Amino acid sequence: MSDETETLTRFAPDSGTEVALPVHTDLLRLATAGSVDDGKSTLVGRLLHDTKSVLADQLDAVHRASADRGLSTPDLSLLVDGLRAEREQGITIDVAYRYFATGKRTFVLADTPGHVQYTRNTVTGASTAQLAVLLVDARKGVVEQTRRHAAVLALLGVPRLVLAINKIDMVDFDESVHTAIAQDFARHARALGYSDENVVTVPVSALHGDNVVERSERTPWYEGPALLEHLETVPVAPDPHDAPFRLPVQYVIRPRTAEHPDYRGYAGQVAAGVVNEGDEVVVLPGGARSRVSMVDTPDGPAQSAAAGRSVTVLLEDDLDIARGDVIVAADNQPSVTDEFDATVCWLAEKPLSPRAKVLIKHGARTVQAMATELATRFDEQELSSVDAPERLELNEIGKVRFRTSESLPIDEYAASRRTGSFIVLDPSDGSTLAAGLIGVPLAPLASAVTR
Repeated sequence: MSDETETLTRFAPDSGTEVALPVHTDLLRLATAGSVDDGKSTLVGRLLHDTKSVLADQLDAVHRASADRGLSTPDLSLLVDGLRAEREQGITIDVAYRYFATGKRTFVLADTPGHVQYTRNTVTGASTAQLAVLLVDARKGVVEQTRRHAAVLALLGVPRLVLAINKIDMVDFDESVHTAIAQDFARHARALGYSDENVVTVPVSALHGDNVVERSERTPWYEGPALLEHLETVPVAPDPHDAPFRLPVQYVIRPRTAEHPDYRGYAGQVAAGVVNEGDEVVVLPGGARSRVSMVDTPDGPAQSAAAGRSVTVLLEDDLDIARGDVIVAADNQPSVTDEFDATVCWLAEKPLSPRAKVLIKHGARTVQAMATELATRFDEQELSSVDAPERLELNEIGKVRFRTSESLPIDEYAASRRTGSFIVLDPSDGSTLAAGLIGVPLAPLASAVTR
């Protein structure tokens, strides 16, 4: 292992053992999505198998299960579909997270469900992705669920897409089939705001391994990289450290021990930007000002900490700060408001109607809210919008105005993914109703709203 890598210990749920993975400074978070039976789990299993990221006992279990089903070759999807219901039905229900690494990069992969009723899980799996692999069946091409997933990925701001045209072996590796599907999807992706350079198309056979890890001789007409080669080399945008500093407070630490009698720290994960010792900050929504006296980390005090790092910040002044407050850069503050517009993906069976009362969880703060207006509903199939819809149904996307019982410090999602997003909860039982993005980040919906 080179000096540039460390060791990451991850728990392998299928085997009950811990796995040491090399951790590179270059990390890619990706998600897979597609329709039912497009072969997502088989593709992920193939990646794990061919990159030698599978434990021997896991592979033995897959061989046994495959033999019990009368299969002559191992069913690699079983490496991913861990729930009993998934294995019995042959579909993915939950989001399955897998970790693997090559000599060039470390990967965190979220394999998301394909069935329409589990689109909500696709939102969860893709919410932190830097790239998404969207599968289509070469025999079927771009279908309704493909367009829906592409719209959700665009809505969440996933910057890069790979269209994996799977089961290319079942159309005899026909170049014309690949070209027609690629052109169809490219038109849809452009309409959603994706540039051509951020969408790559790869013909693959997850079952046989063609163009998954290595280029296949059976597609001589394809001149691009194998899927893994692209994943290893695609540029990854790091967390933007030049964004304004944001720290949602999750916990106030006061040990009151002989060693730390006056220690008062505000713990959380840096959501955006960088915090430095000596920085002037403001605590919102209250507005109190102070300076950072110390940046404490699990490894001890540090001069600074960037987005994604868990820290405890100490201030020069004793302020009344509680869980749910947000410590921000004094020279670049978010808006503090009790009314805002947001784009939501409705994830519940019960539809959203105007004036519905809900809970909004933004960062570490949960407040009562009302959906005062349903402005538009987006049709991800036709890339059009309907003004003033009567309701938002399951999996529908729309622009909604919310009024909250308390003021919230908010950013536009386009400027800050972590502080510009929220979830909508059911006040009666706390279940998740919707994922919300502050502002209008989806290009076709934005143009429909402003025209």
